[in-house]
Amino acid sequence: MSLRRRLALLSALAVALAVLLASVLVYTLVRDRLRGDIDHDLRQQAERVTQRFAAGPPPAGAGVAVAPPGQVPIPPAPRGKRTEVERGEQFALTLPPPEPGGPEALAQLINSNGDVVTGPGSIRIPVSSSDRSVAASGGQPKLEDANAGGTELRVLTEPLSGGTAIQVARSLEDTNHTLNTLVLILAAVSAGGIALAAALGPVVARAALAPAGEVSDAAEEVARTHDLTHRIEVRGDDELGRLAASFNEMLAALERSEAAQRRLVADASHELRTPLATLRTNIETLGRSDRLDPAERQRLVDDLTEELQEMTDLVADVVELARAPGQDAIVRQDVALDVLTRDAIERTERRARGVSFDPRLEPSLIHADPQRVGRAISNMLGNAAKWSPPGGTVEVEVAGGHVRVRDHGPGFPDGNLDKVFDRFWRADEARGTPGSGLGLAIVQRVAEEHGGSARAWNAEDGGAVVSLELPEQPAPSEPQAAS
Repeated sequence: MSLRRRLALLSALAVALAVLLASVLVYTLVRDRLRGDIDHDLRQQAERVTQRFAAGPPPAGAGVAVAPPGQVPIPPAPRGKRTEVERGEQFALTLPPPEPGGPEALAQLINSNGDVVTGPGSIRIPVSSSDRSVAASGGQPKLEDANAGGTELRVLTEPLSGGTAIQVARSLEDTNHTLNTLVLILAAVSAGGIALAAALGPVVARAALAPAGEVSDAAEEVARTHDLTHRIEVRGDDELGRLAASFNEMLAALERSEAAQRRLVADASHELRTPLATLRTNIETLGRSDRLDPAERQRLVDDLTEELQEMTDLVADVVELARAPGQDAIVRQDVALDVLTRDAIERTERRARGVSFDPRLEPSLIHADPQRVGRAISNMLGNAAKWSPPGGTVEVEVAGGHVRVRDHGPGFPDGNLDKVFDRFWRADEARGTPGSGLGLAIVQRVAEEHGGSARAWNAEDGGAVVSLELPEQPAPSEPQAAS
């Protein structure tokens, strides 16, 4: 199933669930409101009957209490057998008249013996054992549903004085009819809402996933044409908008990377032409060795060895810079930066004749790849030695994760400090000297891989300064002697 279909289905299900929950909530609120109104009316009716019951007996000599409209007549008890409860049965139960068009209210009395007194022709309200208990011993009024001859009733049972209880009831037929009608209406509305959600789901999914579709189309177009200049329009700042922006940024990064690779290949090819031409010339000359004296032949062999070393260094530098950042795992470990720098100075001194080094090395611990950091430091030292005057001194300082190398040569050309770390960049004065212009570019690469930085500037009193700054590790604490 496609993402668009899944999104359409999920949106339709979400709308359907919301509609169903809303329908259930509406039904519950309406039902509670209708039944609450009935309970309120029953309490008012019970209150009026209680007040009438407490008003006292009717005039002496009355036989059967004839109830006026809205009252329930109660037959008198036999002479000589009237208890306090039986005297209470002589009172008429006054009920409030029903509202216009409303259902008729029902009422009856329960004495302490559990006998029921009701008007003739009235629907008898079902009496349970708990109702008789309320009449006999009192208690809290209670509301419950009951069924009398197929008619659903809402019944309020409330205790009275003298061991009796009053029951008032209302029919629930109109309420149930209203609720059944509401169920049909809500079912129709829910079905319509679900159908509408199902119809609009694909439209919503199509509109929501339009930016994602553009990203997919753009990716397919780039894969087919290899055109990294292609871009897609960014709409809004939501997740899909950020996806489109990220895709454009990825294409821009790939475009820059491809341009850098092409430039690297072109520059490397250009730099390799000179040593290759020299090698060819010297090899052709050695091919006529019978015409050369031994001294000339030795000079050619030395030149070949030097050119081969230069080509080897150039190829190694090109391979290092051609490697994508993070392509090869960096083997990090705790390294003493001062020791690493001292080893690099010793290697450089063997190659740089006539140049001395002035090291000022303080203990400094870093967490880095010792091979790559050592190569970067060697490149800094080699660059300084190459530009130092005969008999010059290269100052090397290590402190706090920083390595600073200063020579006393001509310094960097004015206006070209921003190009010092560019690949294959060489000053005009360096065109005739050995080197590929990749040494400081590798220094910057190593710094970035280790979360550090590389900087270059000219000293105020002459000479160039190159700095490699790496995060320093805290020195391990010495164990304290036990007291």
